[in-house]
Amino acid sequence: MDTSRRSLIGGGLAITGTWLLGGCVPARTRSGPDGASLQPTMPYPTPPRLAPAAGGTVVEKTLRAAPTTVDLGGLLVDTWAYSDVMPGPGLDARVGDLLRITLDNQLPADTSLHWHGLALPNGVDGAPGMTQNSIAPGGRHLYEFVAQRPGTYLYGAHVGVQLDRGLYASLTIADPAEPGDYDDEWIVVLDDWVDGTGRTPDDVLRALTATRPTTSAQTGSTSTAPFGDPGRVNYPYYLVNGALPAAPVSYRGRPGRRLRLRVINAASDTIFTLAVGGHRLTVTHADGFRVAPRETAALHIGQGERYDLLVNLGDGVFPLVARPWRRPGQAMALIRTTTGMAPAVGRLPEFTKPVLQATELTPDDSARLPGRPTDVFARLRLGGQADPYGWTINGAPFGRNNPITVFQGQRLQLDVTNATTSAHPLHLHGHTMAMPNGLRKDTVLIPPSTTIPLQLDATNPGAWSIHCQNPYHAETGMAIALEYR
Repeated sequence: MDTSRRSLIGGGLAITGTWLLGGCVPARTRSGPDGASLQPTMPYPTPPRLAPAAGGTVVEKTLRAAPTTVDLGGLLVDTWAYSDVMPGPGLDARVGDLLRITLDNQLPADTSLHWHGLALPNGVDGAPGMTQNSIAPGGRHLYEFVAQRPGTYLYGAHVGVQLDRGLYASLTIADPAEPGDYDDEWIVVLDDWVDGTGRTPDDVLRALTATRPTTSAQTGSTSTAPFGDPGRVNYPYYLVNGALPAAPVSYRGRPGRRLRLRVINAASDTIFTLAVGGHRLTVTHADGFRVAPRETAALHIGQGERYDLLVNLGDGVFPLVARPWRRPGQAMALIRTTTGMAPAVGRLPEFTKPVLQATELTPDDSARLPGRPTDVFARLRLGGQADPYGWTINGAPFGRNNPITVFQGQRLQLDVTNATTSAHPLHLHGHTMAMPNGLRKDTVLIPPSTTIPLQLDATNPGAWSIHCQNPYHAETGMAIALEYR
């Protein structure tokens, strides 16, 4: 880690002890010589009891996480889900509302809830081993927080590879002050699916990490394509709102209406390219932050990313298509403004190139980080390979790399280098990061053989996780801790 003269004068930074990987987040406990867990290195924060902000209400719900059978549109699969639906129950709130969400764990394994994209107080972040104990089978846990920032978010499990089951759902926070420049809205959740098809995500992880002869590490992309190699999980299905293309979900609207699409990529190992047949898309928000409107025919969406889009609806039946990066298959839904036949699955829109990427967006002035000097710099080098399967940050898997440390109030720059042949969606808990173009995001897709400087303000004290949003990558080492001193 490099420190600036200013931070050295302020007391400098120190590297703290090692961490043990537990699930896909850093564990708060150290391990003794016999593997037994020692006492926590620091107590978990205790969230205070809260009340809604002025004018806010209480949004209260109990989510039951349990094994269940879900219908993907004519295909029944066994999986784990919230309240027996997949995606789980969507949560809708307004800025100032108090969310009081109880997780009832009826799974045969420990679990937790992480509020992906929300910069919450440390004690309700939902990272086991870092902000709370995992919730044992039969246990209940209350998450309570006030909605502070509007946007489109995702909540889901944050233990092991549970996110690749049905344990995810949308969370939207509306802003009463936002101008009403659309008529209707539709939440679109994309996913890749393997659970209940003869394999579970845990089976997939075991197969990926099975002992193989050692091969040389991959140090750069062999492809000129922007995201390099595709993921290594062989998914038989891709879904929109829990449905297969053969039995697609439909949005029913009226010609001439302006539709706001809140698009969430809840997939684990898939980057999608999204388009709507016969329509242009106008990007208005990225990861909850407003951007200067940008029109496109299609855009790339990495795992954990969310984009809000405006579509001026035409007259007819139109496919909304999400194609996986460099893989066969697709996810599809329909937008209907008149009666008529749905397009055949094989007759879908051509994707006009170039396809929009986040680096081409410009933030709205209201979404920019305030201008100020950088106090401290840190390097994050994403490493590893798919054969033998293992991923690292700063030369070591999580548990053997040193945390990034920062003092409250500092401006931190993370210089992120992807030294692998695959793109990685880097997710930071509890904060948002500014890309070189000023765009604010909490999940940034880092292409192979690329270095991207990301800036953040250390204004949310605690111990936080930085990890690849692909749970198979995080579970096998691509994670590191960010700690406040």
